[in-house]
Amino acid sequence: QVQLVESGGGLVQAGGSLRLSCVASGRTFSSYVMGWFRQAPGKEREFVVVISRSGGSTYYADSVKGRFTISRDNAKNTVYLQMNSLKPEDTAVYYCAASSKVGIVTREYDYWGQGTQVTVSS
Repeated sequence: QVQLVESGGGLVQAGGSLRLSCVASGRTFSSYVMGWFRQAPGKEREFVVVISRSGGSTYYADSVKGRFTISRDNAKNTVYLQMNSLKPEDTAVYYCAASSKVGIVTREYDYWGQGTQVTVSS
């Protein structure tokens, strides 16, 4: 069982930056692939980025490539999402999730956080 808690969301102007954190409970964090997803009002939850167990491999959605950076610190049971050059269309609730395998669809993830709101004003 893994519990995930996100933090770091907020209100920012377009072009600004935010850093999200997701802290996992348990001693098996390093055995999980970690992903970030987001859900805007009235839309389905969509994939943002995934990072491998070691942190050596990442894969980004085209919409955030070059602007967002994922990283993880297995000693701290934490995964981060650095978001730069934010746009109004990035406004959403952001969720971190843990999976036993690499994937970019929600059904492949076993554990989810409660989400943190990111709002980008124009």
